[in-house]
Formats: sequence, C-alpha cells, structure tokens
Amino acid sequence: MEKSKTAKSGTEKGRKKLSFRTMWKIHGIIFVSPFLIGFVAFFLVPLVNTIYYSLNQVGVGDQGGMTFQWNGIQNYIDLFQTEVTTTSTTMARLFTEENSTMLLSLPLIVVFSLFMALLANQKFKGRAVVRLLFFLPIILGIDVVMDMLQVTTGSANLDTGSSLLSGSYVTVFLVRTLNVPRRILYPIMNYVENIFTLISQAGVQTLVYLTALQSISPSLYEVAKMEGATAYETFWKVTIPSIMNITFFVVIYTIVDLFLRSSIAEEAYAFAFTQGKIGVGSALSVVYILNVVLVLALAALLLRKVVKKNEK
Repeated sequence: MEKSKTAKSGTEKGRKKLSFRTMWKIHGIIFVSPFLIGFVAFFLVPLVNTIYYSLNQVGVGDQGGMTFQWNGIQNYIDLFQTEVTTTSTTMARLFTEENSTMLLSLPLIVVFSLFMALLANQKFKGRAVVRLLFFLPIILGIDVVMDMLQVTTGSANLDTGSSLLSGSYVTVFLVRTLNVPRRILYPIMNYVENIFTLISQAGVQTLVYLTALQSISPSLYEVAKMEGATAYETFWKVTIPSIMNITFFVVIYTIVDLFLRSSIAEEAYAFAFTQGKIGVGSALSVVYILNVVLVLALAALLLRKVVKKNEK
C-alpha cells in the first residue's frame, strides 16, 4: 500500500511540473504542426533549390537534364543592371512601383473592409439580403461579376485606356454625344473601376472584421453607454481596442495578398520559362521573397507596439 501511494504521489508530482503555460505552448505546437510538416515537405526543398539556381548559370544538357555553372551573385548584379521586364522597365523601378502601390492600397483596403464590416454588423431589415449581395462577388469571383457588368452595360470599340467602362454605352454617349473631355472622364472612370477591385481585395478582411465585431461583449457597450460616452467615443475607446489584434492579422494578410497579386511573380516566370534565364528568374524570386519578408517584418514591428499599447 505504501509503495502504491508513493508511486501515485510521484506521478502527481510529475504532472504538476507541466504548468498551464507549458501545456499552452505544446498545444500551439500541435496546432501548427500540419503547417510545419507541409512547409518542410513541399516548400523548403523548392526554396533551397531556388537559392541554388540563383547562384548558378542554369542551362540544358545535350542529353537532357539541367547543367549548372557557378557564377556567385552575378545573376543578382545582372538583374538590376542589365535585365529589364517584359514591359522594358528596370527591376529597381518595378520593385519601387510595387512597394508604393502596396503601401497606398494597404490602408485603403483595411479601412474599407472595416467600414463594410461595421455596416454589415448593423441591425436593420433585410440585413441578410444586403450581406448576400455584398459577398456575392467574393463567392462567384470578381472576374465573373466583371463579365456580367460588361454584358449589362454594353460594349463598343472606344480606346479610352479603361477596361470595364471604356466601351460602355454611357462612355460612348459622354464622349461622342456630349463631348466630355477625355482628360476629365478617364480619371473618374479609373476611380469607378477600382471600386470593383477594392471590393474583391477586401472581401476576406471584411468577413474577418465582421466576426471580430460580433465577438465583442455587449456589456462593454452597455458600460460605455451608462458612462455617457458618445458613439464616436465608444468606437475609439471600445470597438477599436477590442479588434486591434484582428487588425494586426488583417494587415499581415492584406500585405501577403497584395504581393501575391504583384506582377513580380509574372516577371520571374517570364525570365525562367519564356526567356530561358532560370538563374536570373530564380534571383528575382529570391529578391522578391526577401522584399516581402522585410515589409512583413516592418509591419509586424510597428503594429506590435500599437497592439501592446491598446492592451494596456
């Protein structure tokens, strides 16, 4: 009996050594283990091969297969000194334009998605129908909706430099009948067309924000109302701090999504498979990955301070 009691007490002591924080970390590792396994199995080897290709001059052997001739960082030097894109743009300018576009689009998408989530979260008649109409382009795909709009608005051959409204009956009427100057009409058309792109890019973020808004405890709003806080003060003192962690996720997701839509990936494909410059294309891929990681690191560093400040 004494031995069994001693064994039980030893087992209980062993169990007590695992604190809640340790168990929480173990559960976190188990949760991300599928991603880690998938990354090692499907992404790590291609990533290592891409880095190796970028440091070599890759060719095709006489009997098939690939040949490698070590040239160090020459592919990286050629990438920014001699090589140009399919549109005759230098790589330095391409990266500058893509980063600038990302920085300009990021706040617009985040604010727009939050605004749409706030509207969708309001209680009014027909809310389910409004949500369905808003998320329909996300479900069907923006390309399907754009084709439907082209069919309903009509089309004609009018070179205005715009894709959706360039050949519509409205545009033809404004340009040819009312003689509206094209220099005035074109910017307005571009802004209108970007609305559809903005909606397609903000769909997932809106769903995330909507879930976050619905998870805020109603008691917080009741306390703010009892304290005499206005709607404006409640928004900035209750809503924004409560969804700050979600905003951090939305910003990171939006950055990754914008870079996935970037034309740099298309240029890397063109170098490697169209022009046969596998080494240069691999070098562009490596620089592209480093650029994305750097932007994500800076965004995470800045947002982490804001999140910690609101948690206090």
